[in-house]
Amino acid sequence: MSVEQQLQSRSGSTCELCGAVEGLAVFAVPPTSDGTADESALLCGTCRQQIEDSEQLEVHHWRCLTESMWSEVPAVQVIAWRMLTRLSPNEAWAQELLDTLFLEEDTQTWAEAEAQTADAALKYIDCNGALLEAGDTVTLVKDLVVKGGGFTAKRGTAVRRISLDANNAAQIEGRVNSQQIVILTKFVKKA
Repeated sequence: MSVEQQLQSRSGSTCELCGAVEGLAVFAVPPTSDGTADESALLCGTCRQQIEDSEQLEVHHWRCLTESMWSEVPAVQVIAWRMLTRLSPNEAWAQELLDTLFLEEDTQTWAEAEAQTADAALKYIDCNGALLEAGDTVTLVKDLVVKGGGFTAKRGTAVRRISLDANNAAQIEGRVNSQQIVILTKFVKKA
């Protein structure tokens, strides 16, 4: 029996997080998954997309965790813990659920392993040492000549909804004068 067949049998052919029945696929829970059914979950496209891309996060979709966090499947518990942890800084309901969620010691270690991997990942720091995240608003601390743009971005200009360069922690992107530009993090401060 394939891993997908095992997961469909285990979940009743529904997403193990939200209960959707379409677009189901195997999701190997990182970082240590060996691809077995015990270390994977059957998830719909919406759940997979939002887990993999935090910019696509729809908060209300994750209210499904009020039920799925009680799953007896460790892989599902790990995903629920990680999503509640991601949501809890801004959502009181997520923090309340996270406070009630109990994981066995080995499952808790597995859940926290991704956070430790993320801590080793790129950190985007402004000129004052503040951590920058995608979607933040920053202010320029220096006049910047925009190469190829034909203008100078003036000190004090607000750049809203920045995006992060996935390969370089010293660079962010944002719109100035209706043009998308790359800005060095040492020339901005978080608003």
